[in-house]
Amino acid sequence: MIFLKKYFGPSTLVTAAFIGPGTLTVCTLSGASHGYSLLWVLLFATLATITLQEMAARLGLITKHGLAEAIRSEIVQPISKWLSITLVFIAIVIGNAAYEAGNISGAALGLSGVFGPSLLWPVSIGIGAFIILFMGRFQLIERILIILVILMSLVFLITASIIKPQLSDVFRGFIPNVDDANFLAIAALIGTTIVPYNLFLHASTVNKKWKKEDQLKDLKSESAIAIALGGVISMAIVITSATTISGTRIEGISEMATQLEPLLGSWSRYFLALGLFSAGISSAITAPLAAAYTAKGIFGWKKENGWKFRSIWILVLVSGIFFSTTAYRPVVVIQLAQIANGILLPIVVFFLLYTVNKRSLLGQYANRPWQNLVGVVVILISLMISLRSLNSVFNFL
Repeated sequence: MIFLKKYFGPSTLVTAAFIGPGTLTVCTLSGASHGYSLLWVLLFATLATITLQEMAARLGLITKHGLAEAIRSEIVQPISKWLSITLVFIAIVIGNAAYEAGNISGAALGLSGVFGPSLLWPVSIGIGAFIILFMGRFQLIERILIILVILMSLVFLITASIIKPQLSDVFRGFIPNVDDANFLAIAALIGTTIVPYNLFLHASTVNKKWKKEDQLKDLKSESAIAIALGGVISMAIVITSATTISGTRIEGISEMATQLEPLLGSWSRYFLALGLFSAGISSAITAPLAAAYTAKGIFGWKKENGWKFRSIWILVLVSGIFFSTTAYRPVVVIQLAQIANGILLPIVVFFLLYTVNKRSLLGQYANRPWQNLVGVVVILISLMISLRSLNSVFNFL
């Protein structure tokens, strides 16, 4: 219990946020379409996430403020300030709206797996999320859902261990390879792991557990352990799908559930449906709220229950409902949501690097050169993939 108390906290919520329907879907698609060959992307994305989330958490611990507040306070030139605020705001709202569409589609896909497809599912899920957010009492519900997501993750880890994949093939998957056929998959895997709004969420929630500067070392350990575990779970999903359903066209939950049959047998469909529903609902609550908190920090709003704050999460939620109900395939919506996150990622990382290098904010705890190098590499790789992916997305649609 002492270990759990020390090393599991705000970073665990970050991990639970990216192990959602998006991760489950794009990792399954990656394994089914590309085998083990894109495991290197998850390794890169996990290491990058550990580094970037540590920056955000360090910023929150030292300054006692979130990333949005830091951006607003440190850019003083009026035109630059409002251009920056507008750019970050648009990136977060668009990214979270896309992510919300994937969350609602994932939860609806879970219900469809048991009760059959219906347009009522995304609408009902959206209304349920609205009621929970409007009442403001979602902590208990969110914890229950996160427990179910963790249970689903454990099932994938166990399944990956019992299906006995060819280890030589798995290891070859960590050798980088890029071609025109896998660019969208790479963008989706990066977007579902390095989630832009998680950087804002982590900076804003870190002080709920960590209070003092001398706790920074333990904070780094907690962050690294929780996020590394999330990366291992993502890799386990790729391995199970690559081993059991390689070459299968993924249309819905029936094909996705097949990869769990070695452990769960005929119950795999129902278990995966519950996991997708839980992951979708928990993320459907978190994403709009994260966008609202980001807007609150950027614009300096005082109230968390005022009409301005509520208008942001309502906008994100309604956008998610609209796109999830008008799309022709939930799996496609979920995949495109992760690609959108990957395309918008460089904007958020740029502003994170800008703030964590300000000694006026962090003093001796400002970034070191190697941390800046990691951030720059993430920006450059994300930009390269984003530019290549935009053309592929239009062809994909």
